[in-house]
Amino acid sequence: MTRSPEWVPPGVDISVPSIARTYDFMLGGGHNFAVDRAVGEEIERVMPGLRDSARVSRAFLGRAVRFMTGQGIRQFLDIGSGIPTVANVHEVAQAQDPDCRVVYVDRDPVAVAHSELMLAGNDRAAVVQADIRDPEKILDSPQVRELIDLDEPLGLLMLLMLHWIPDESGPRELVGRYRTALAPGSFFAMTHVTGDHQGEKLGEATEVIKESRSPDQVTLRTHAEVSALFAGFELVEPGLVGCGEWRPSGPADIADAAAMNMLVYAGIGRKS
Repeated sequence: MTRSPEWVPPGVDISVPSIARTYDFMLGGGHNFAVDRAVGEEIERVMPGLRDSARVSRAFLGRAVRFMTGQGIRQFLDIGSGIPTVANVHEVAQAQDPDCRVVYVDRDPVAVAHSELMLAGNDRAAVVQADIRDPEKILDSPQVRELIDLDEPLGLLMLLMLHWIPDESGPRELVGRYRTALAPGSFFAMTHVTGDHQGEKLGEATEVIKESRSPDQVTLRTHAEVSALFAGFELVEPGLVGCGEWRPSGPADIADAAAMNMLVYAGIGRKS
């Protein structure tokens, strides 16, 4: 195993790429390794503009959280939160109301370790190391029990997460298990990679991930398939659209290349 820097949690093999760390690299972060950067650079080589798409996807997070706080939401569960970068959920939410409470969830130990450092001293935010496919463990965790009241409306985020769940693992049923636990008036924000508007370059990019030895592999879904993941929620306007088209507030929310605005679908649903 490659020797790890002191800040890396024990047991993390930094010779194997991590999607969380590769995404951190795409966003310009510093918590990634050579193997992660190699994957990111190769993906960008075969599909130029992907970093711009990552930026647009990240910008949606801020708009989603501000929308939810505007609807009265004061507690958030961010599943697949990744490595902390700028404008994290608690930063956006607590800028709107310091009383907002946030629980982050990620299975990547590096993401969790850096989240713990970032949240030190913030008694209204916490992180859980768990897999999205274990909702009962997440919802019954001490952090969620302490900070989240499941009898009150909640903002649930699964951003750039569900395309890592293959069809055989039942992503629609998985979302349904979370939806059942949510109080009426809760919101669900999701972003999901699609091949609807892309050519063969996207196939080449996903092939890079397949060849990288990463345990995470992309499942591309159509607009209809992604829409089906919102079953039981009522989509708010403008519905399920390209990430850059979901209520952009300015040029920073939109990629220069039109195709990069449509690489990822974005939507927010409300539970009645």
